[in-house]
Amino acid sequence: MSFDQAFSAAGFLAIGGWIILVFSPLRPALAQAIAGWLIPALLGLAYAALIFRFWGQAPGGGFGSLDEVSALFSQRGLLLAGWLHYLAFDLLIGAWQVREARRTGVPHLAVLPCLALTFLFGPIGFLVFCALRALWLRGFSRRQGEPA
Repeated sequence: MSFDQAFSAAGFLAIGGWIILVFSPLRPALAQAIAGWLIPALLGLAYAALIFRFWGQAPGGGFGSLDEVSALFSQRGLLLAGWLHYLAFDLLIGAWQVREARRTGVPHLAVLPCLALTFLFGPIGFLVFCALRALWLRGFSRRQGEPA
């Protein structure tokens, strides 16, 4: 499989996980098993294979400076590994958001924009979800007569 084919396959796999999270209220346990474990694990295995195969093949690559990171990602196998890293961890965060929303009573429809932001912009979606959850819990505690 070429790097481009692996890139496409990983993207389709990740999109499948995000779609499952969107419809997770229909089968929450199954959605978490697939989007919160299986797909990230598959992406993680592919990531590990790429790291083991291509690590050390990027001259001057490393994590000590922006130039070293740039050199690291100049090797296409490591660039693909980096992309798989993003796909897996963003999906894990999305699955956590769905679990946490369910646990705290945040309506799933309110979580959907957070999922979209996490899919597109990772940490921004995480921050928006954390703000949403905090506001929801603050409002919930007020409705319950607890001090805010």
